[in-house]
Amino acid sequence: MVPVLISVSKSTRALTGIKLNQLGFYNGQDELILALDEKGPISVSKLAADLSVRPSTVSKMLDRVTAAGYVERTLDKRDARRTIVKITPAGLDARSRLLLMREKLEKELISSFPGDVEAAIQALEEVAGTLRTRLLRLR
Repeated sequence: MVPVLISVSKSTRALTGIKLNQLGFYNGQDELILALDEKGPISVSKLAADLSVRPSTVSKMLDRVTAAGYVERTLDKRDARRTIVKITPAGLDARSRLLLMREKLEKELISSFPGDVEAAIQALEEVAGTLRTRLLRLR
């Protein structure tokens, strides 16, 4: 099963990368922008936890999306050691375009999927949860 999951993961990410490039994004930027929304600001550490990566990785990712005007970074007013991230109107527009791209890709993939799609999605979500939990323990 692991070789199949790795193959599907690599192929999906490669195809997503091509589609992201067409929209002017790089792999990973989609995850970052989709983790942000209009609900409000989020700390870099919380964003890193949500993305299952280290805060230093998020900081590097934020450099490009900040330069593109999709997010703003500010210091936390209560704790100047913490950086807060907020999506901008341009970021919300980018988020909409990314969600549309994902929706189209999902329809493409589901159309060729045999069997009970909902059961497969549930099983994959359980596997993803197991992987996230194990990764958290190792980091």
